[in-house]
Amino acid sequence: MPDSQGPSAAAEGPWLVVGLGNPGPEYAATRHNVGQMVLDVLAARGGATFRSARGAGGAKAAVAQVRLGVLPGGRPGPAVVLGKPSSYMNLSGGPVAALARFHSVPPGRVAVVHDELDLPGDVVRLKRGGGEGGHNGLRDISKALGTRDYVRVRVGIDRPPGRQDPADYVLRPFGTAERRDLPVLLEEAADAVELLVLHGLEAAQQQVHAPR
Repeated sequence: MPDSQGPSAAAEGPWLVVGLGNPGPEYAATRHNVGQMVLDVLAARGGATFRSARGAGGAKAAVAQVRLGVLPGGRPGPAVVLGKPSSYMNLSGGPVAALARFHSVPPGRVAVVHDELDLPGDVVRLKRGGGEGGHNGLRDISKALGTRDYVRVRVGIDRPPGRQDPADYVLRPFGTAERRDLPVLLEEAADAVELLVLHGLEAAQQQVHAPR
């Protein structure tokens, strides 16, 4: 699917941007929930609050609808449905597929924001398709959508130190030093989402992946 560029990005229907995580306060501050933290930033930028999506095709999720960014001439940016599945991470596919069907969003305009072990903790990367890298949430989404051809917004959380089990590491809260830098990382990931929906994947990658 070709990337949308410039103003045309707003004319092709809404985007569905999903933040992955696990439900419940015991998981809210963990590394595995960084995707949902990014969605909270995006909702705040759009002045929106999350509400239950039970009427949205039965999706087990919380949803907020916003417009992100500003188009030339000062027009509001594209319509975006922000979705936070209320299922556990490895069952993310059902809620994502239900939201995509209800809002008539094709897989090419679905963006999933998730934690990424294979990136340093201050890095955000964008890609479309490819493997899931052992991420159970992505694997379930690919299965439910019937394709891997959706966008991933990869938010780096580093590899665990020493011999710590990655499955245990992602379910632990960010450390003290990480918490100090976390707000910047969340803002950068939210910026990447805005660039994606405003200008398309390739143009967003050029800016997000540029050397610092």
